Amino acid sequence: MDQKSKKFLYAYLNSETPTGYEAEGQKIWLDYVKPYIDTYISDTYGTVVGVINPEAPYRVVIEAHSDEISWFVNYITKEGYIHVIRNGGSDYMIAPSKKVKIHTDKGPVPAVFGWPAIHVREKREEGKMNVENVVLDCGANSDEEVLAMGIHVGCMVTFDDELSEMNDKYLVGRALDNRIGGFMIAEVARRLFEQSVKLPFGLYVTNSVQEEIGLRGAEMIAHRIKPHLAIITDVTHDTTAPGYSKIKQGDIRLGEGPVLTYAPAVQNNVLKMLIETAEKQDIPFQRAASSRTTGTDTDAFAYSNEGVASALISLPLKYMHTTVEMANKHDVENLIELMLQFLKQLPDGHDFRYIK
Repeated sequence: MDQKSKKFLYAYLNSETPTGYEAEGQKIWLDYVKPYIDTYISDTYGTVVGVINPEAPYRVVIEAHSDEISWFVNYITKEGYIHVIRNGGSDYMIAPSKKVKIHTDKGPVPAVFGWPAIHVREKREEGKMNVENVVLDCGANSDEEVLAMGIHVGCMVTFDDELSEMNDKYLVGRALDNRIGGFMIAEVARRLFEQSVKLPFGLYVTNSVQEEIGLRGAEMIAHRIKPHLAIITDVTHDTTAPGYSKIKQGDIRLGEGPVLTYAPAVQNNVLKMLIETAEKQDIPFQRAASSRTTGTDTDAFAYSNEGVASALISLPLKYMHTTVEMANKHDVENLIELMLQFLKQLPDGHDFRYIK
């Protein structure tokens, strides 16, 4: 990763792009990819697509989602405490003692998720954090003081954590799920440009919104692009960490390569071509299986329009939906390279149907 890539990575990963409010990160992302694309499109809710070779009739998507989990202000007490509800799969369990930013029209307001001291909660049932007892404190003594700060019901709240590195191997921070995917597809576009690769098809580098609340951004943009092929990237669980069952969730490890998934939404001929590409290029990869759905934007693309040949390349991740999500830098590089090499050898107009 050169300095230009690293600067983009940190700026993009440290931006706040909660579900429904992705504009800040999307602008950073688009500014980075603009030199490497021919044009771009955006939609009503904020999905941004960098397009290479837009006149080509055969359309290929590489996709990630940009939104992160967060909170909404839901109720302000007379004493100035702030209750929240989740926006996406935010975890009440990790909230106590975390610093946050409450986003207002006047700018971000710092606050904390307070929690009673251990001395006074012996009788409290531990581990039962929920919507009723996880509370924000912004240093106000009344609801009037809270409102005067610009805070009101509906304000967005994000954790105040930034990207860091650990042991020279790992990226650590919030919202690697899945802005790291946006970084990777942007790097694919950059390398295609810098290697002077002339694709025979149209490539739609798609940074979708609103995945965390039901794949909604991908659902919308799939109907607009009407692609013939979609390669989705997201994150998946490293199952070596405590609390996981390899019997139930497979054996996935940081540092052993991107993960290729078998699932009903994954078109087997596309998956086969990805595997052949990885093997030919000596790119390490892992395998996973998903019952019924992948739970990613793959499902939205696969079942859109008249059916889109789709596949999923996942990045192993520890501690998903926390502020210390952890990814291996070598896995990031190998996922970028797998996607790049797949595109470079993909023939124009390839028909992935089983029966022709």
